[in-house]
Amino acid sequence: MKKIKLILPIIALMLFSCDDYLDINDSPNNPNESQITPDLTMAGAHNSSYSVLVRRMNELGNVFMNNWGANVNAFTGGYAEEFGITMSNNFYEDIWNSLYRNTYEYSKIINHPSADYDNHKAIAKIMKAFYFQYLVDMYGDIPYSEAHQGIANVNPKYDDDQEIYRDLIVQIDSAIDMIDNAPANTVEVGNEDIILGGNMALWKKFANTLKLRILLREATKAETDATSQAYLVDQFTNNLELDFIAQDVKINPGYSNAKDSQQNPWMNLMINLDETPITYRQAYNFRRASKYIATQLNTTPDPRRSRLFTLISGQVVGVEQGDSSQPAGTAPDDMSKLGPGLVKNSAQDGFIMLLSESLLLQAEAVARGYIGGDAQSLFDSAITASMTHLGATPGSYIGDVNGELGRGFAVASNLDEQIQAIMYQKSIALNGTNGLEIWVEYTRTGLIDNIPMPMGSTSPTGKKPLRLMYPTSELASNSANVPVQSVNDAFTTAPFWK
Repeated sequence: MKKIKLILPIIALMLFSCDDYLDINDSPNNPNESQITPDLTMAGAHNSSYSVLVRRMNELGNVFMNNWGANVNAFTGGYAEEFGITMSNNFYEDIWNSLYRNTYEYSKIINHPSADYDNHKAIAKIMKAFYFQYLVDMYGDIPYSEAHQGIANVNPKYDDDQEIYRDLIVQIDSAIDMIDNAPANTVEVGNEDIILGGNMALWKKFANTLKLRILLREATKAETDATSQAYLVDQFTNNLELDFIAQDVKINPGYSNAKDSQQNPWMNLMINLDETPITYRQAYNFRRASKYIATQLNTTPDPRRSRLFTLISGQVVGVEQGDSSQPAGTAPDDMSKLGPGLVKNSAQDGFIMLLSESLLLQAEAVARGYIGGDAQSLFDSAITASMTHLGATPGSYIGDVNGELGRGFAVASNLDEQIQAIMYQKSIALNGTNGLEIWVEYTRTGLIDNIPMPMGSTSPTGKKPLRLMYPTSELASNSANVPVQSVNDAFTTAPFWK
């Protein structure tokens, strides 16, 4: 991919003035919104949204799913809210604020008045659906149909989460149709597409895979809900092209160590600019493997363990979440750090969706009977793809793990055991890359190998929360529309698909 400079959406700050409607002449140095064409804002929309995914959303999921512990030998007080499961309106509220702000750029692309940018608009529709799925997954009902209207509507209503999910499918279908029927004069998408480089055939495959993920979120509910089952059967039969992404969906606008703003956003958390040699920032030094994930990776030794975490005497060594250093606690003197498969250099690719996730989604759809295919082959291929992504060699692992209940597909004798194996492998494949997806899938199925609660957790149900609480910023600015919610609701009421 050709390297280009990051085009950040701060250009939007130039667009608004209370007195614009009085102007007779438009200055070329003060462009209005219609002059900011989609090709100028796409790279910024991609990169700013991805930054939220790989930083805060990734962190939340990896901590909730007991992949990461804290370096309690060098830091005190870290992850106190996460380990205590202390839910509040301030808990990770920056995710809400950042996603709404950043996905507004996709809405501007979609609503651009020119008819010459159908492919740009199609990409924006797909990516907006990608992030709004996560907003529903984290919060349930959210502002959707009236979102992103700016001063035209500063108090958007909350829409039903199931209706939003249904419309995300409609929007993705619209995007695919726009790609298939783009007029001859449609502006070609180029290097401003820092995800798939303007390859519209790949965007269709990614759109189909995103549809597959959206539909499968409802699959567990459909086991006992006839209406959901009928909807899914209809969608899989009549409205899903079985042509899925067959590669990692990467993002890279030309990341480098030239300055902080040009680093991969994940690397900007982890390493300093001077890479001769690489030195690490506080966020890297703070994160350590958890005792839980160390046990998972060391049992039936997983070749990915040396890529996900550093090894100590050939093993991943972790700390129990909520533990403290000796002598008050029992934390080991040395704990495994994030590994070289996750932390490389400032220029490394980011990842929107991994091939391993695509293959595991397909394996689940086959296992549930929604599509045809060989679920075992898809399952095994997903493990291979995960190994390739992390730079590991499978060795005998695939054969070994397939004989282990809860982790391997071959030994499973019923659907629950098959789904549990798929979820376990997804939790390893996405470890450190997209932790939020692991948490959402755990919430949906409850089938990821009995993840333990942290020491000292105050969860009212003794379990992980099912969603986040609406943020303080929303309570202050849109109080008339925010659904009434208690702390207990975060643990007892889930999005519609649960």
